[in-house]
Amino acid sequence: MQLYEELVARGLIAQVTDEKEIRELINAGKAVFYIGFDPTADSLHVGHFMALCLMKRLQMGGNKPIALLGGGTGMIGDPTGKTDMRKMLTKENIDHNIECFKKQMSRFIEFGDDKAIMVNNGDWLLNLNYVELLREVGPHFSVNRMLAAECYKQRMERGLSFLEFNYMIMQSYDFMELFKRYGCNMQFGGDDQWSNMLGGTELIRRKLGKDAYAMTINLLLNSEGKKMGKTESGAVWLDAEKTSPYEFYQYWRNVADADVIKCLKMLTFLPLEQIEEMEHWEGSQINRAKEILAFELTQLVHGTQEANKAQEAAKALFAGGSNSENMPKTMLSDEDFTDGSIDILSILVKAGMTASKSEARRAVEQGGVSVNGEKVTDVKAAYTKAGFAEEFIIRKGKKSFQRICV
Repeated sequence: MQLYEELVARGLIAQVTDEKEIRELINAGKAVFYIGFDPTADSLHVGHFMALCLMKRLQMGGNKPIALLGGGTGMIGDPTGKTDMRKMLTKENIDHNIECFKKQMSRFIEFGDDKAIMVNNGDWLLNLNYVELLREVGPHFSVNRMLAAECYKQRMERGLSFLEFNYMIMQSYDFMELFKRYGCNMQFGGDDQWSNMLGGTELIRRKLGKDAYAMTINLLLNSEGKKMGKTESGAVWLDAEKTSPYEFYQYWRNVADADVIKCLKMLTFLPLEQIEEMEHWEGSQINRAKEILAFELTQLVHGTQEANKAQEAAKALFAGGSNSENMPKTMLSDEDFTDGSIDILSILVKAGMTASKSEARRAVEQGGVSVNGEKVTDVKAAYTKAGFAEEFIIRKGKKSFQRICV
């Protein structure tokens, strides 16, 4: 099976322009493609992870990835999939986030001469003359067509700022610049980016008289319909300081039964034949498939040693063991205590096990919280510092654990 056909078989492709040309370029290892990453935080998250896996897969097939960091577009904000305008970041925030992204990306993609390259669209977008941009790009965009795009239609009802309205033009300009500077002939993105990506291919064809192509990848959704990488307590980050290797492992260990094969195909580098055998697994074998998924992805992000630790800790806890050495840990400080004690709701929020005290209250009232194996039924339960002298393990539901220390 050739590479493009494997991408299809793994369920990675949502839409393409000019499929014949795209197939030939990818299979011949001649695709020079880019994926954009707007630096909205100081860490990549699981949503980016899928794009990085695709880049790695294509690079292994001889194609050249371009990781485009949005030092320019990050100043505007993409309205796609958003209900409100993105929080405005300072130039200093964006530059800091870009440096964090660079370090994380280097663990997945091989950068260097004739390999992958990393560029910042701030290098050209931030120096543009507005009137010159309007004259160069404006005639090639129809406002009627832009407003008909799904990404804008959804926001028109709630309010779309003129700032955000320019995002499609900026992204299209990126593709043209990458085409001219680096011979970039293909753009990848999530399937919610389709309208923006078509703008780029059309601009290159009209302005330069050249062909360029776009391909969108399926956004992986869990069975509840949430975007990949979201939990009750927030996003799942690739930074171990934000989401520990154990928590990362547990996220994938807890995917819905219906999603585990899809995740294995899209995100792991296991042979398709091996994954297809797992499609016939039933009962406890499905849990085994989840363990394989969790280990493979934790190994990719955090390395083999951390993946082994996370797996050992998970197995010990699921088996009712008391080994908490590799369990995620939350440290309490003096400021966390009021009059010498801290209540159970504050502990749950501090540990990131719930997003708010109201959510923590519901968890306790529903009988889903225990401390050192004993169910907590009183929402006002509080603990002094002495209570943390011995091991203090808090559990929410069946699969979320934290070791609390002072």
